[in-house]
Amino acid sequence: MKIAIATKNDWKVVSGHAGQARDWLVFDCQPGTPQPTPQRIQLDKEHLPHHFRDDGPHPLHGVEIIVAASAGDGYLRHMQQWGATVLLTGETDPYRALEKILAGEALADTRFDITTTLCKLRDLFSRH
Repeated sequence: MKIAIATKNDWKVVSGHAGQARDWLVFDCQPGTPQPTPQRIQLDKEHLPHHFRDDGPHPLHGVEIIVAASAGDGYLRHMQQWGATVLLTGETDPYRALEKILAGEALADTRFDITTTLCKLRDLFSRH
């Protein structure tokens, strides 16, 4: 199972606003194996989900779970079309978030993020 976590600050903190996140840690998790070393993916502007037109391959295609601190409804629908489930969390440490997911534990509740409100307004006019 592939899990992608949106990050910021040199891949050290779970990022909000998933649709604009450039830095991602992608973990290819296999049952019964220790926590894998993540692949670091840095998206260019054309591959940011808010800009990507689904007209070719994307570095996050094939990911089953996406983790971020916030995301708008349009982003959630877009990732659902890709076959990915989006989990939103207030957990700031990406490795701790991964540990909780793999252990089947609940993630920390999200914190207030003004960008989520702005995303909801933008999503009213979204193509997704």
